[in-house]
Amino acid sequence: MRLLPTIFVIFIMNYIDRNGVTTARLKGMQQDLNINDVQYATVIAILFVSYCPAQVPSNMILNKVSRPSLYIGICTVLWGLTSALTGVTKDFGGILACRVFIGLPEAAFYPGAIFLLSRWYTKKELAFRSAFLYAGLLISNAFGTLMAAGILANMEGVRGVRAWRWLFYIEGAITVFVGFNTMWLLPDYPNNTRWLSPFESRLAQARLSEDAGEADQDNAEDSQLRGLVLAIKDPKVIIFAIMTTAQLLGLSFVQFFPTLTQTLGFSTTVTLLLAAPPWILASIICCLNALHADRTGERFFHIAGWWWGVILGFIISLSTSSVAARYVSLFLMACGYVGFAMTLVWVSNAVPRPPAKRAAAIGIVNGTGNLGNLMGSYTWQASWGPKYHQSMAISLGALVISSLLSLLIRQMLVRQNKKLDEDEKAALEGANRLRVEEAARLEGITLRRLWRRGRDSDSCTDIVLTVMFLNS
Repeated sequence: MRLLPTIFVIFIMNYIDRNGVTTARLKGMQQDLNINDVQYATVIAILFVSYCPAQVPSNMILNKVSRPSLYIGICTVLWGLTSALTGVTKDFGGILACRVFIGLPEAAFYPGAIFLLSRWYTKKELAFRSAFLYAGLLISNAFGTLMAAGILANMEGVRGVRAWRWLFYIEGAITVFVGFNTMWLLPDYPNNTRWLSPFESRLAQARLSEDAGEADQDNAEDSQLRGLVLAIKDPKVIIFAIMTTAQLLGLSFVQFFPTLTQTLGFSTTVTLLLAAPPWILASIICCLNALHADRTGERFFHIAGWWWGVILGFIISLSTSSVAARYVSLFLMACGYVGFAMTLVWVSNAVPRPPAKRAAAIGIVNGTGNLGNLMGSYTWQASWGPKYHQSMAISLGALVISSLLSLLIRQMLVRQNKKLDEDEKAALEGANRLRVEEAARLEGITLRRLWRRGRDSDSCTDIVLTVMFLNS
């Protein structure tokens, strides 16, 4: 009631603010600021220069601070203010500075939101909740274009101000309002959210400890730096990071989606209206896909399968000039983000404990992965339009690479789980004595009872608990 709706609305504004330049471009922003196509690509890319490296320290801070509601709320206000100030820029240097500074506070949100969700929801609940959050991004592409269509069509020349400048003023002001409300709407962690009763707080913590067999908390030795070192040493994290980089390079068309829709040959208003339906469909599919993933526990096909649909969309666009077929390909391309919605969920599931390691892993994967967006800023050059054959070929190749890497991760996890099932010593290494004891305390049961429960179960979690009891 408090967590999901709040971060859903924040995410909508997050991407509306980030991609405001792509819609403003349709109404003369590039000409008014006297920037060429290469400079425009730099305007798109420069955000990721600050956004990517800031994610790891931001998530480490988020795991350390006791009030994520304030931290995320303040960051939302800051990027909303910066977005509004974009409307007063006069040249290339001004808009470049705004894009650099909007990337810093935005770095706190998406990886931070996924980490916050992982502190409240179990593995079987996390995918759907994360997809619900990510649906905010997909809807923002639809809602943002509809909002932009209204502003750009009706605000031109109002008070002597160009419509594209009004676009930044209005969208930025809405984000600032959302940010201030975030500070009291968003919950903190299960153990310190002020409006939870003691029973509700303990229940929230016990749910996670029962899910993993360990309390979802850091021990005294689990510093933020140690969590970062553990994440870097885990080969899965590095492969996830490279996979996400290739994935986002393959999906980088999102930054140019209105431009791609414009190649169908319609007016600016019709173009923006046509850009909305693919994202509405993708939002619905995103939630259904994650709901099924939670029920089955499967991750690989629920993520990579949608990339193959994007590849099909590229093939259609490369092979025909038909307006209807190219519009269908835009639906297939938009649905590729259904897979990305599950990526950080997979990271959170594959690197669960300690929380300091999980926070660092999420930051590393998403921060490094967004280098794909940075590279993608230069792969959709205006000179390659209107068909963008070269751009689609690069993106297609990137999605093939990400598919192969995701298959490698799947096989690593299958092998790891098999080892946990067969080797009790390996199971013991997967747990931490202090966190297991804290799990027993939160659930109000003894280690002996945990052992008895484990004796009757086939899960890896209960094997860990059994081994912990036998060694106690």
